[in-house]
Amino acid sequence: MAEVLVQISEHVAIVTLNRPERRNAISGRLLVHLRAVLADVDARFDVRAIVLTGTDPAFCAGLDLDELARAGGLLQGAEHGSVIPDLVKPLIGAVNGPAVTGGLELALACDFLVASERARFADTHARVGIMPGWGLTVALPEAVGLRRAREMSATGNFISASAALRWGLVNHVVPHHELLEFATRLAADAASSDPAAVQAIFATYDEGSQLSGAQAREVETRAHQRWHAAGIDPGQVAARRQAVIDRNRSQG
Repeated sequence: MAEVLVQISEHVAIVTLNRPERRNAISGRLLVHLRAVLADVDARFDVRAIVLTGTDPAFCAGLDLDELARAGGLLQGAEHGSVIPDLVKPLIGAVNGPAVTGGLELALACDFLVASERARFADTHARVGIMPGWGLTVALPEAVGLRRAREMSATGNFISASAALRWGLVNHVVPHHELLEFATRLAADAASSDPAAVQAIFATYDEGSQLSGAQAREVETRAHQRWHAAGIDPGQVAARRQAVIDRNRSQG
């Protein structure tokens, strides 16, 4: 049985963790496969946005600790570095159930998150006596603020989907049966934007988020100048502006 499933339709790739019997815990095989699949779909011309989810009942229960404890296992070599490769296309997490420790780090690696009402989030690194290595100490405080990040890491307590929404960890909470449709619709919205513009804006977010306010504004100014120096087609801009106006009216 494939541990990572891929479905591509209308410029959107849906990537699904598929170890339901282990609550999608990250084995070495799954991690290697996931990284390869994401790199592959990110490079495809016919893919403009990616949705990452899990086979019920969980999004991801973290590292497979049974495998991690075995000397010489694939996971011990594969766990280092980023949890996923750097991607240029939007990655939307559709969190269908618990996202715990390494699973929380995987969710945080997404550009933004949609949660099922069944989703729950916890950082249990300290409870099991291990240290985060996939960027949690940077990404979690960026998402929820430093004090809430410290609370989650110190206590290991689970927070509900509704609390994750209040804290800013997720963008939306939807009924479980609507999750994938909702996330795919957002991905389609992202795919309908100018891909190069989305990638340039996201790259600016990534660079600017590591800097102070004034430095971050300079990064945006330079990116703006590079983009516009390449030339803008006024007719194309006008047509797109009208499409935005029409879209706003249709969304009501």
